[in-house]
Amino acid sequence: MEAAQWLRRRPWVLCLPAFLLARSCSAAGEDLTTQAAPATTSGPVGQACAAFSGKTCDQCIQNTSCLWCNEKSICMDYPVRSIIPSSTLCPLSEARWGLCWVNFQALIISIAVVAGLLLLTIVGCCCYCCCCRGRHRGRLEEEERFIREREEKHLQSLQRKHERKAKHDEIRKKYGLLQDSDHPYSRYENE
Repeated sequence: MEAAQWLRRRPWVLCLPAFLLARSCSAAGEDLTTQAAPATTSGPVGQACAAFSGKTCDQCIQNTSCLWCNEKSICMDYPVRSIIPSSTLCPLSEARWGLCWVNFQALIISIAVVAGLLLLTIVGCCCYCCCCRGRHRGRLEEEERFIREREEKHLQSLQRKHERKAKHDEIRKKYGLLQDSDHPYSRYENE
């Protein structure tokens, strides 16, 4: 119960696993990029992408503005306006950017799956929090109602007890059995 209250006060904690996953994936991607394409001081950054056509994929994608088409062995400028290169330039399964061993089709599918899982996780956590909060609120209202009813019953029993005592005292007084209230424990004296 304390964990649920702690989580309600800190809902940002639910996003922490997604952040750590994204952070580790980007760190792993940086490691793979540095391994696949080692930095050189005389890199092709200043050269046009078309100059690397007919050469290797590694030489082409050292320049991040270049896109390699495996099918045609052509290095071309990355189509920045369309984000995803059109299939008329190069089929997605043959297009390479950043890493030679990752094609665009697999990259798009992977990103879509990860985004879908993150979205489902966030929606699931929100639904879970809302449902638990509703159930918890219902339990609190039920407990309060139970306590209120118990107090009312206790007051009613005290009132009935007082009424019985008053009635018994009247009967004792009527028959002369009511003793001196100052000394309720005084001994009977035989005359």
